[in-house]
Amino acid sequence: MIRRRLNIFWFRRDLRLEDNHGFYRLLKDELPVLPLFIFDKNILEELEDRDDARLNFIHRTISQMNEDLTKIGSAISVRYGRPVEVWKDLLSEYDIRKVAANRDYEPYAVKRDASVGKILKSAGVEFSTYKDHVVAEVGEVLKKDGKPYTVFTPYKKTWLGVVSEGLNNGEELRDSIYFRKYPSESYLDNLLKCPEQSDIISLKEMGFSESKLEIPPKSVPVGIIKKYSEKRDYPAAEGTSRLGIHFRFGTISIRQKAAFAQTLSKTYLNELIWRDFYAQILAHFPYVADGPFKKDYTEIEWRNNEAEFKAWREGKTGYPLVDAGMRELCQTGYMHNRVRMVTASFLSKHLLIDWRWGEAWFARKLLDFDLASNNGGWQWAAGCGTDAAPYFRIFNPELQLKKFDKNLLYVKKFVPEYGTSKYPNPIVDHKAARKRCLEVYKKALN
Repeated sequence: MIRRRLNIFWFRRDLRLEDNHGFYRLLKDELPVLPLFIFDKNILEELEDRDDARLNFIHRTISQMNEDLTKIGSAISVRYGRPVEVWKDLLSEYDIRKVAANRDYEPYAVKRDASVGKILKSAGVEFSTYKDHVVAEVGEVLKKDGKPYTVFTPYKKTWLGVVSEGLNNGEELRDSIYFRKYPSESYLDNLLKCPEQSDIISLKEMGFSESKLEIPPKSVPVGIIKKYSEKRDYPAAEGTSRLGIHFRFGTISIRQKAAFAQTLSKTYLNELIWRDFYAQILAHFPYVADGPFKKDYTEIEWRNNEAEFKAWREGKTGYPLVDAGMRELCQTGYMHNRVRMVTASFLSKHLLIDWRWGEAWFARKLLDFDLASNNGGWQWAAGCGTDAAPYFRIFNPELQLKKFDKNLLYVKKFVPEYGTSKYPNPIVDHKAARKRCLEVYKKALN
């Protein structure tokens, strides 16, 4: 049997047919391209919830992409298994010349791609990866001595300089090559024609079920971005884009959103720069996935009280802003960013529970979970990260409530029993907890 000669594009965190960098590069090659997606058993086996909404989202997205491609006589090859084994099967099925993918900077992804790359190389297959998940990646924004930034403000300043480099007089940041479009959608005729394709594996066949959680849309009213700086800190307001899950799985182009933000809100663009910052921190310092960036913080003696951790998870701490946030997370898969900081600070500093416990809970429940940003945010709150809040800065959840939800609109939405006898008393006194935290941190760091 003659094997079909072709190229393969491997979709991962870039689930879109349009403005896809690596996809665009391969589609311009002379051989037909087979689109591929792998439901990775190594990842799926780590999921704790059988109705994980993120897997549901991926499955629906892949199914829609496949439906769009069948209209032009193509289809996505969807496989279920461990990537190394899947690629061995593909090499036996096809005469593969080139494989392309967009880069992923998480530790597991780096190891996976190295293993797959080794197999492909031994088979004489060219494996190329491209920047698509971030605006500026590892090695593009560095200090003058060539070392990576570990503090956000100077990183941001250099990021803006790098991204704007090469612009002519009168050109705006949106004209930067970093924001360029890769019109992959214009080259879909170069896909392999597949008149007969098997059905995509179902969630049930993979051991999962449908989720009831609602996924935020990927279109955002312009007014939200324009007023982002004014409303973003108020959890009851419709003031954030909620695009996290779309950035996480690449259903929208980060380049186009950054260009869009540059014209409407510097504050929103700032948040996208934070995203790049944390991605390069994880890439340069992969050890942060398992422990603190500031290694002396490993000496902190966490209390790790199981009952208090349970109360925090369930939103029953007696602090209404904390409880509203934790319940919002469990009910919707989302938590407002201001409240994320308050809840994270409360767990790590008021309760002295290891921040990694909270990080893992967010990783399990957040629709928009991204290892780099989640890890960076938790280390910031615990005081042990790169650009962290000093350990002696401890959020007062009562003052945060008065400042950002003074009319209790957010609290009443998620904690309807607040103000009644059914609402629990605080599980810890703020002043006492603050004093205890300062003593424990000071002891560990001296």
